[in-house]
Amino acid sequence: MADPYQALGVTKGASEKEIKSAYRTLAKELHPDRNKDNPKATERFSDVTKAYDLLLDKDKRAQYDRGEIDSEGNPAGYGFGGGQSGGYSRGGGGQQFGNSSSDFGDIFDGLFGGGGGASSSPFGSRQRSAPPPKGANVSYRLKVEFTAAATLEKQRITLEDGKTIDLSLPKGVEEGTQMRLGGKGRQGPGGNGDAIVTIHIGSHPFYERDGDNVTLELPISLKEAVEGAKVKVPTVDGPVMLSIPAGSDSGKTLRLKNKGFHKKSGERGDQLVTLMISLPKDDEKLTEFVKSWDNEENPRAAMGV
Repeated sequence: MADPYQALGVTKGASEKEIKSAYRTLAKELHPDRNKDNPKATERFSDVTKAYDLLLDKDKRAQYDRGEIDSEGNPAGYGFGGGQSGGYSRGGGGQQFGNSSSDFGDIFDGLFGGGGGASSSPFGSRQRSAPPPKGANVSYRLKVEFTAAATLEKQRITLEDGKTIDLSLPKGVEEGTQMRLGGKGRQGPGGNGDAIVTIHIGSHPFYERDGDNVTLELPISLKEAVEGAKVKVPTVDGPVMLSIPAGSDSGKTLRLKNKGFHKKSGERGDQLVTLMISLPKDDEKLTEFVKSWDNEENPRAAMGV
């Protein structure tokens, strides 16, 4: 992966909010479901997710900025080279130094920030030893049904090692939300990496999301609109009864409290039900009634036509 800042298109001094905003935009654009025939987009989506994971972790971001880890989160190692006896080379090549304890002391102090709390080096100088690296993080994409996301229904995910975990979705979950499962990544000398799960919320045949609210267009009969009625309405939590006021027009919106998505605060949004009058086809009685109806009111008068 390239530089994580470049991958997300943000500056090195970008705030957490700017990083999240950039990721959401790119995640929607590069999502594999939208780019099934474009493997490059899928590859870039993976890079963007890794970059987001690294930059959102304050410790890892600081380590990357200091050059202690690379863009994959792996330690930027230093090795001992061949050549001159007692010599030292950065990365197996480059400038070598003679066998001088004072020279090596300066080098290790520069690389590891001084000798405080460090162990004695074989060169007579104290050095700070780098911790063993953890295993790599593993990224997962979890598709969640619309109603399951709204109600925070537990989701089962199968990890790389074949084990399954039941995840509790976080309050405020939305498209692109990431969940970190500590120690569920690959093994390494310093312990396991993490599993990073990116949530993708599926569409629904008649619900739509508007912020924390759920919207629904509800067909009603002409009789129900004119006389008023109590009708059964679907919600993400199951059907409920809704009172339709007499004389309701198409487009009238009614509110069902606490039937939307869970907010981060723990409260819930609402379900907004828009009434849509559905007229029957080839109804002779209705046709006869309309022909005999002499109401001359112009419903478009407010538009000046």
